[in-house]
Amino acid sequence: MTGIIALAIILWPPYDQQPPVHTYGDTALSGAADAEGNGSAGEASDNGLPGYTILIDAGHGGKDPGAGGASGEEEKDFTLSLARKVYALLEQDPLYNPYMTRTDDTFIELEERSGYSNELGADAFLSIHGNTFQDSRVSGTETYYDAASSFPLANSIHRKLAGATGFPDRGVKQEQWKVLEGNESPAILMELGFMTNPEEEAQMLDEAWQDRVAGAIVEGLKEYFSENNRGDGLSDEIP
Repeated sequence: MTGIIALAIILWPPYDQQPPVHTYGDTALSGAADAEGNGSAGEASDNGLPGYTILIDAGHGGKDPGAGGASGEEEKDFTLSLARKVYALLEQDPLYNPYMTRTDDTFIELEERSGYSNELGADAFLSIHGNTFQDSRVSGTETYYDAASSFPLANSIHRKLAGATGFPDRGVKQEQWKVLEGNESPAILMELGFMTNPEEEAQMLDEAWQDRVAGAIVEGLKEYFSENNRGDGLSDEIP
């Protein structure tokens, strides 16, 4: 008699105990408000979803490691770790529909990242990075925007980041970074600290620091939407 052997293959996600994450090419919805429309403090996105659709971009990935840290760690791993934390926090709030450009060590062209944001009809695009400089003494946190319409988002989040990172405040700056160009939503790029600075890198790789900074990003994001929907005429102006 011929025996039949059944083999069960279990595929584990790349990060143990991580929830499913909506990423590039995924059309599934996440974090939508309930069917009754409760939690309608957020206006509907252009894509028809209730609440706010947020695209979180973990900088670099795959063949592009990004900055090389003082300890030998790579920026692409730091950005992915922090991006996952931001995603997890937003997923807890039914007013937010978080997505990620990547969830593993994948290379994605810059134009694809901004293009995905446009396809989603995202309400905000957040690109997470670690900085680099030849002089290892250089330090600090800075936030970039391109279009003037993105300044309020950059300003709201940077205000929270400046205190949360514990690093020198290098301010909010306008720059035509390729990942921000062509993005139809408010879009910012955060350089959270210098990986080439040994003291800053050590903190950036610390779980507690990442938890605190992820919380600050989400707090600043929510403050931005609150200010832009309160209808009292107040707004952030470019200084």
